[in-house]
Amino acid sequence: MPLIHRKKPTEKPSEEVADDDSQQKPHESSKTHKKSNGGIEKGKWSCIDSCCWFIGCVCVTWWFLLFLYNAMPASFPQYVTERITGPLPDPPGVKLKKEGLKAKHPVVFIPGIVTGGLELWEGKQCADGLFRKRLWGGTFGEVYKRPLCWVEHMSLDNETGLDPAGIRIRAVSGLVAADYFAPGYFVWAVLIANLAHIGYEEKNMYMAAYDWRLSFQNTEVRDQTLSRMKSNIELMVSTNGGKKAVIVPHSMGVLYFLHFMKWVEAPAPMGGGGGPDWCAKHIKAVMNIGGPFLGVPKAVAGLFSAEAKDVAVARAIAPGFLDTDIFRLQTLQHVMRMTRTWDSTMSMIPKGGDTIWGGVDWSPEKGHICCGKKQKSNETRGEADENSSSKIKPANYGRIISFGKEVAEAPPSEIKNIDFRDAVKGQSIPNHTCGDVWTEYHDMGIAGIKAIAEYKVYTADAVIDLLHYVAPKMMARGAAHFSYGVADDLDDPKYKHHKYWSNPLETKLPNAPEMEIYSLYGVGIPTERAYVYKLNQSPDSCIPFQIFTSAHEEEEESCLKAGVYNVDGDETVPVLSAGFMCAKAWRGKTRYNPSGIKTYVREYNHSPPSNLLEGRGTQSGAHVDIMGNFALIEDIMRVAAGGNGSDIGHDQVHSGIFEWSERIDLKL
Repeated sequence: MPLIHRKKPTEKPSEEVADDDSQQKPHESSKTHKKSNGGIEKGKWSCIDSCCWFIGCVCVTWWFLLFLYNAMPASFPQYVTERITGPLPDPPGVKLKKEGLKAKHPVVFIPGIVTGGLELWEGKQCADGLFRKRLWGGTFGEVYKRPLCWVEHMSLDNETGLDPAGIRIRAVSGLVAADYFAPGYFVWAVLIANLAHIGYEEKNMYMAAYDWRLSFQNTEVRDQTLSRMKSNIELMVSTNGGKKAVIVPHSMGVLYFLHFMKWVEAPAPMGGGGGPDWCAKHIKAVMNIGGPFLGVPKAVAGLFSAEAKDVAVARAIAPGFLDTDIFRLQTLQHVMRMTRTWDSTMSMIPKGGDTIWGGVDWSPEKGHICCGKKQKSNETRGEADENSSSKIKPANYGRIISFGKEVAEAPPSEIKNIDFRDAVKGQSIPNHTCGDVWTEYHDMGIAGIKAIAEYKVYTADAVIDLLHYVAPKMMARGAAHFSYGVADDLDDPKYKHHKYWSNPLETKLPNAPEMEIYSLYGVGIPTERAYVYKLNQSPDSCIPFQIFTSAHEEEEESCLKAGVYNVDGDETVPVLSAGFMCAKAWRGKTRYNPSGIKTYVREYNHSPPSNLLEGRGTQSGAHVDIMGNFALIEDIMRVAAGGNGSDIGHDQVHSGIFEWSERIDLKL
């Protein structure tokens, strides 16, 4: 019987082994396998494993910190702060309660632009599930989840300035409408909390919320907001023993209340029919916070190129990023399309023209020396003025827009303007990819864009013509609701039209000699006043102009930083706009203040928080952060509790507002 020999299996070539390994199932490759020596070898650490490990660490750290935050005593942050900086002063409410002050006059808050919440009442299919959810304010979650849907719903009709078909967004009501802009970011909350210490509550505090996107008169046409404000003030006065109300407007709310004071006394149907003595009967004081009485140059930059200082710097750091179609969202183009439908933005275009803001060769703030973020003392500032005035080129603030740094600094005789007003607009545009995000620049053409740049310099008067040229539809709507001039004769019947009511240079204050008007604002922060522009050469951009951030001077005392000429202010409103009316035009009996209402200027020098635990600080002069300024809150509370201007120290001035006001030649 023949022996059957088993054939010894041959080893596979290394190539075949590799092929077999590559065909293994994914889960098999991750299994451990035995080594020849009996040991265990683990699978390799993959990129996915690293990502999961990192995410896990972040989540565990986050939950651990959240646990510590909820476990620690509420007084712990204050304890740490006091250990670093020393004992903190009592909040104004606690301090004044110890002094025996109590609630007396009802208080009405009037929020400004963008700080009031807006919620959805009717929307398109893309907004399903958002009924009565905040589209503005709160967490802004819908901006990230459905950005194009959000932009569509936040925009108004480009022809009427009212609701688009099928969309209704309305202001949130009550104190919660503007106590916090976003979680942890207070607006009115600190003032409300301090007033509560001396006895205030919702029966004698009222938030006059309104849809800040609309023109002032349209808030009455669509929502009857002015009528509801009138009724609420009357109710609060009558239920508080006839004690007149203290009105506290902030930012654009200052202009809104100016409009209200004319509306409430004007006869129906244009006005509220309250009669010529309504304000005298119902208002004790108007305490304006950060009021842009004469507008802000920042509004011009926003309407002209959808940017301001911070946006311009971001565009310089990442050229083309904000202009590019990212995830089908052309950021700046959508911002421009949306904000140009908000008629309220046109209320803050500079008023008074060259008479107030200066011309090509002069400005009221001429000679101002910038001293950095934190204002220096008067002595230090004086030394800086002497030592550096010869080194720093003076800023020509009257040139609100200049095309090129050389033009911004050139003597007036060397500037050759080519008038743009009669330039023929073409249909061709530099970028043909912008059609899905329409702005009025599409109707200008290359010829129109070139004409704008060749005009070189735009003063306050010319800026109005510029905006009419680049955005005629927007400005046509605005012209029906706002005016920017200086009245020759305030008794002219034309000034009874509502479009003049928010311009303090074209209206009279009410006949209320016992009323007081305060201008409360921050100083010591560089604030946008004029801009250096250039043509935007980016192939991705649909906005043909941008701030020229390379126009920059390194010297600390120079006011030209990243294409923006800065002046003293609260980072948004220049001192000139916030203080001029109370410092001069309304001071004493003038044609703008025929009954001699007393006016006061109260400036709060900016002092930033010394450490992160102080949050936004209690001595800030910044436009919104000033709402937590203890000194300002104390001034408001003393007046609400029955005090007047003399009780809080009359004027308090740190800037050159009185000197600058005297340089303005205005008929009084």
